[in-house]
Amino acid sequence: MEKVLITLTAYLSMEFMAWFTHKYIMHGWLWILHKDHHHKESSGFFEHNDFFFLIFALPGIAGLYFGMIENFNSYFWIGLGITLYGFTYFFVHDILIHQRFKFLRNIENKYFKAIRRAHKMHHKHIHKEHGECFGMLWVPLKYFKNSK
Repeated sequence: MEKVLITLTAYLSMEFMAWFTHKYIMHGWLWILHKDHHHKESSGFFEHNDFFFLIFALPGIAGLYFGMIENFNSYFWIGLGITLYGFTYFFVHDILIHQRFKFLRNIENKYFKAIRRAHKMHHKHIHKEHGECFGMLWVPLKYFKNSK
């Protein structure tokens, strides 16, 4: 049970980390990597923004690795929570919202509609200033009301 709680806590904590890094780092000093996600500058499938996948994957990988070599201690379960959040983020952001992979479309679910609406409001700002809705899974209630 302790391992499940550690994993779940790490997973849920990543939503705050995603919000914080999106608002203050991606829309701050690393805007140079994130800006083509708001206004496409790169050609091809990949964006400069995709480097954040590698940046965010490193703590999860490190936790999994160091926890595994130490007999699956708490670092492993923290790394698992981070990694599971990464998979969730990829699924929600790249597949459901931006549809970079075209196999899931038009999901009729109020929660997913609210997430898409909030993210759309985030992307209406093509510059790093004046943004809104920096999180991913935690959606302000007003977007549920508009997602019928």
